Amino acid sequence: MRVDAALEYLLKCAVQKKGQSIDCAELNKECGVGVVVTPEEIESVVQKQVAKHKEALLEQRYHFNSFKIMQEVREQLKWADAKSVKAAIDVEIFDLLGPKTEEDMKPLAKGDKKKEKPKAADNKAAQNKTSATAASKEVETSSDGANTIAELMKNKVHFHAPGENYKTDGYVVTDNTERLLKEHLKATGGRVQTRFPPEPNGILHIGHAKAININFGYAAAHNGVCYLRYDDTNPEKEEEKFFVGIKDMVEWLGYKPYKITHSSDNFQQLYEWAVVLIRKGLAYVCHQTADEMKGFNPKPSQWRDRPIEESLQLFEDMKNGKIDEGAATLRLKVTLEEGKVDPVAYRIKFIAHHRTGNKWCIYPTYDYTHCLCDSLENITHSLCTKEFQSRRSSYYWLCNALDIYCPVQWEYGRLNMNYALVSKRKIGKLITEKIVNDWDDPRLFTLTALRRRGFPAEAINNFCAQMGVTGAQISVDPSMLEASVRDVLNVTAPRRLVVIEPLKVTLENFPHAKPIEIDVPDFPQNPEKGSHKMTLDRVIYIEQSDFKSEPEKGYRRLAPGQSVGLRHANLVISLKEVKKDAAGHITELVCECQPTESAEKPKAFIQWVSQPIEIEVRLYELLFKHKNPEDPNEVPGGFLSDINPNSMAVMQSYADRSLANCKVYDKFQFERIGFFSVDPDTSKDKIVFNRTVGLKEDAGKK
Repeated sequence: MRVDAALEYLLKCAVQKKGQSIDCAELNKECGVGVVVTPEEIESVVQKQVAKHKEALLEQRYHFNSFKIMQEVREQLKWADAKSVKAAIDVEIFDLLGPKTEEDMKPLAKGDKKKEKPKAADNKAAQNKTSATAASKEVETSSDGANTIAELMKNKVHFHAPGENYKTDGYVVTDNTERLLKEHLKATGGRVQTRFPPEPNGILHIGHAKAININFGYAAAHNGVCYLRYDDTNPEKEEEKFFVGIKDMVEWLGYKPYKITHSSDNFQQLYEWAVVLIRKGLAYVCHQTADEMKGFNPKPSQWRDRPIEESLQLFEDMKNGKIDEGAATLRLKVTLEEGKVDPVAYRIKFIAHHRTGNKWCIYPTYDYTHCLCDSLENITHSLCTKEFQSRRSSYYWLCNALDIYCPVQWEYGRLNMNYALVSKRKIGKLITEKIVNDWDDPRLFTLTALRRRGFPAEAINNFCAQMGVTGAQISVDPSMLEASVRDVLNVTAPRRLVVIEPLKVTLENFPHAKPIEIDVPDFPQNPEKGSHKMTLDRVIYIEQSDFKSEPEKGYRRLAPGQSVGLRHANLVISLKEVKKDAAGHITELVCECQPTESAEKPKAFIQWVSQPIEIEVRLYELLFKHKNPEDPNEVPGGFLSDINPNSMAVMQSYADRSLANCKVYDKFQFERIGFFSVDPDTSKDKIVFNRTVGLKEDAGKK
């Protein structure tokens, strides 16, 4: 008998068969009594799983984590004896690898744990993890991540099944739990239901992308649904542009809400439940000020034990606008895990609400609203970040106090980005100080800013999947996100030739009587994916940095006595004359050219343009100089003192004419430079490109 299976069965009976005797035959069946798994069956399954991991085993040898194989075998042979499975795995691995060598016996250096070599299809995600710097050890060592959200949610995340809330650690079972779960299952049909509940008081940022992917992704992976619920309980900070912006970003990431709801949809029901709590002696009207309630050891409220009828009347007066703002609150008689006593459920605000107008002057708090709206929407998995773990006890307490269906709250670690700010208040300060232009300034890490900079939604989703769903807070450098972006754009962004800082070159012996058109592949490694036309003329433009009159050792491009090839033009050029202005600045190069096949092979090939169009190119760097701009130990002068003065450069550049008809958000690789996206500032008279990411992290040209 498997004891863990027996305990799970008994727990199920405690909820679903309360008061009934245990059916021994059913217990035996659920626990595997009488089931025989033969050594031959074990050996067969083990052989298949070892073969599946053969490549990784040969690379990592005895440092490979064989527990992974153990888990996979136990999933197929639930009732197999664990010791027999372990012995069979050891035998198969020994047969494959032979005896342990001295190298196998050495422990791996800390932080140098070998990872399973990815299959060819997974190489890109593996490169992300090796090329980018993660500031958190949790990211580096966790096996919880995946290449895509679908893979993460199907294979790596193990939450309870709908209706089996009671199997979750810490879930509170009451006399009515069985009935309420049955009603819940009847209403949902056993479907997974999640929600993404942002406050509409700012633009979503990269941390929200993780929340969106977890909530929508988990529902999608299990054929469920996800609500987009605006937590609109603070009318003084909510604006229509934030409602629109949130919905746009959810849809941009590729998700469609099952329904769009608002906490304010339930204001009447929430009020009625507050009255029920007062009648039960579980809530009271308090007159302590906000300052008096601050901290974790405030003075106990002298109004905690006031008569129920008195609290009922005062709460009615609060609703009817008879009490001044700040003079009274409704508090719940419960203590949070963190020790905070009697959280506020309602406060007075004489501010019109964007949806309900002036109907209400009392508004519910997050602690009160969140779990009750989850219950009303029959949410199966209330997924939130770790800072809400201390609210879990009040979440369960409140639902049970009102005798309504209680969802399960699951917490995961927040995603923080180094060298960035996500605080709405502080981003607002950057905007008012004119350090950035708006919420979508490409130097920020809001989702609108990332879209404007050219980050594909797919890359952001993949990045979130690679972070996993751990309980630890994760802090990563932007380079890790950029690696995901680079992987997606590398296979989706057509190539074009552009020179950022143009230098005129005249080809003295140009072999054609007039300009010619040449066919240039959009993806040189995959020419079958299409091509575009370029003009080649006697006058071309190259990058200023691709010529040096006095080159340093190792320089491979155009220089006196050193030729260079022109990409896609089948020409090699060599310097004949340098022209300068009165100030000594180089204004033009005169070169000779010859076909590639008859010339000495050059050390490098460079990009060029001829008869170009002029474009504006915006080059972005990190906005802050330090990893943690909000940390007073790292930046004593505050985040405003940490601004990188060179975070943006605007260049007037020359581009291949095929870019003349590009559209906003179109993405391209400018060969040898990086990936770029068309900015919304583009008009009929001006084309603007934002640099999304470079071609390779810290790559240098020779």
